[in-house]
Formats: sequence, structure tokens, C-alpha cells
Amino acid sequence: MQTPELAALLPKVCRLAEAAGQAILLFYRQGSLQVERKADASPLTEADLAAHRLILQGLQDLTPAIPVLSEESGGIPYGERHQWQQFWLVDPLDGTREFLEGSGQFTVNIALVEAGIPILGVVHAPALGLTYRTARGLGAYKGDEPIRAHPPAQPPLQVVASRSHRDAETERFLERLQRRYGSLEVKSVGSALKFCLVAEGSAHLYPRFGPTLEWDTAAAHCLVEQAGGSVTDLKGEPLRYNKPDLHNPPFMVAAAGAAYLWQDLLP
Repeated sequence: MQTPELAALLPKVCRLAEAAGQAILLFYRQGSLQVERKADASPLTEADLAAHRLILQGLQDLTPAIPVLSEESGGIPYGERHQWQQFWLVDPLDGTREFLEGSGQFTVNIALVEAGIPILGVVHAPALGLTYRTARGLGAYKGDEPIRAHPPAQPPLQVVASRSHRDAETERFLERLQRRYGSLEVKSVGSALKFCLVAEGSAHLYPRFGPTLEWDTAAAHCLVEQAGGSVTDLKGEPLRYNKPDLHNPPFMVAAAGAAYLWQDLLP
């Protein structure tokens, strides 16, 4: 898809993400929700399903020829998916635990993927009133303000970590960073907002060793890259999408010029 097409599509996808966010907030404000458990024991709420249905219908209306893969429809077999040159990759409610706990750190994530690469991304945080948006060749924005992944050069080193999924490997990596760089400030944040802090220049690194799935990362991955940062596996290769197994490998999100901070600290 060419830049003019992406430029025409991006505001429509933003409006769709924000409409899904409004649907989520109706449940968020009522305070009590019916919660189911998926096969992996992660929570599923009425808000997830309402947002999924709204986004699915909206994308089908917007681009009827482009298929949609959502967290809530993740059972589409690879035998069907592998033929997709383009597809929408959606997490209708990223950070369900944060949603249930009332922290406000949950997002709606919508990405357009082409040949395994996210080329458009919208991350909307409804409880915070924030929308991050980007598309290939169009820059990255927080609201109407352009953003760049250029954190301050002076210490302390700013690192983002998962709020709900902090593991022993992450702790060991943070300890190695602390020994190497001395001054270290760790921000615990939920959902795709961790990527957004790197993209907007508020953090140098976001290490992720625990499990994630493609819909967790694609929209914010695009945001970081278009802001000048990188999202790579631990060998330094960019993440790719529409794999037979939809799990991501462990990865590192780094601000512009920050890759040197971590590559020799891995075991």
C-alpha cells in the first residue's frame, strides 16, 4: 500500500480505535464485569468482545478485501493465513489485567501488516485519552504532536518493564544494566504503552523476555520504528508477523541509537 493510501486510511482507523475505546469505557465505568478464562488462563471480558466486534465490523466496512486477525479470532489456521499479503492485526483490549484492576493502562491496538511488516499502527488508551498513530512514511504522533524515539542523553538510563508480567529473566537483565550503567530508572507500565514510552522519547529500552503474541506488539512496533527506534529479537533481527506460530520471540524495544546498551549484556 502506497503512502497516499495509508494517509487516507490512518484517520479512519484512529476513529475506529477511539470508538472501540468508548465501548470499552462503558464497561470500565460500571465496575463489575463477567470474566471468563481463555485456554492460557488469561482473562476475557465483555469489553474485549464488544471492542472486537466493533473493530471487526469497522475494518470489514473500511477495507472489505483485507482479512482481519484479532486476538478474539486467533484460531484462523496458518494454511489460510499464509496466503495473506496484507491483513489487519488487532488486539481489541490489550492489558485486560490493568483494565480489571482499574489502572487505566490498557489500549486498543490496530495494525496493518504487509508482507510480515507492520506498515500502519494505532494505539489508543481510552482511559487516558491518548491516541498514538503512525504509518509508513508519515511519521509518528501522540495526538497531534510528532514524536521521536530520542530520550535525553544524561542519566539516569530510563527502562520500561511490564507491569503484570515481570519475570526473573527481566530482573536479571535489569541487574546487569544497573551494574553497567549505574543510574537506572525503571518504569512499570501495562499494555502497549511500554512501546509508546520508547517511541515518544521517555525511555531508552523496553526488554521483554516473557511470552507475547503478534497482536500485542504489531501496532506499537510500527509506532516505534516510524519514530526512529527499533523492535528486534535478541539477535537484532526485526520482529515479523503472520508466522505459523503467532507467539513472538523474546525481544528488545530500543530508542534511536540505543541498541548498543543491551546487546552484550545477554547471557
